Amino acid sequence: MAQDLEPQPLSRVSKPRLYEQLVAQLLSYIESAHLGPGDLLPAERDLAERLGVSRATLAQALVALEVLGVIDVQHGTGAVLVYRPSIATVIKGLRDHRNRLPEIVEARSTLEVKLAELAALRRTDADLAAIENAVQVMAEEIALGDRGAQGDELFHQAVTAAAHSPVLAHLMAFIAEMILETRLESLAQPGRPEQSLASHRTITAAIRARDVAAASAAMLSHIKLVSDVALLK
Repeated sequence: MAQDLEPQPLSRVSKPRLYEQLVAQLLSYIESAHLGPGDLLPAERDLAERLGVSRATLAQALVALEVLGVIDVQHGTGAVLVYRPSIATVIKGLRDHRNRLPEIVEARSTLEVKLAELAALRRTDADLAAIENAVQVMAEEIALGDRGAQGDELFHQAVTAAAHSPVLAHLMAFIAEMILETRLESLAQPGRPEQSLASHRTITAAIRARDVAAASAAMLSHIKLVSDVALLK
């Protein structure tokens, strides 16, 4: 008589997140409309009405596509298609990204806090000028209604350069692409560009004053702020 076998436990089927459903619908639209690289997607208001969602919810899906390099959201122009991937490829990319977010935050809080300390200790007048210029670039971008992504990137590059640590700079370059993903997500949160700019100004003041402890604390606070994203929760 055959032995009774224990059945394999069943795993709970996870309900797709709303932004994943929207991403799938957007990709289906792109395919059915025969859009190719360089083509412009419809305006956000139009897309939101067609999909029956709020513009804020739609923005999450668009940022998800931007994070993966599928579209390029240009201020004053809209979402431009970069390439047309399969739905399965994009959803897998989103889930892989979500899983590595904690590690990206961990790496940033380790590396960038130390870089801020060293920048306060070692910065030259030219280094400080570059940091202050990045803050100004970001402020001008935000004043024009943009998210300030270019100024944000310039700021962190300038702080890294001011630390005069080739090894740490190499490590930052290694994770730069992953940091770009979190930058796009963070700056897409309501009110975040202004909050991030304020953090940059606090860090800059500490570096200007050569206050190592204040620079460290300010950068740690900043990393905690920008790591709080709603998109992939």
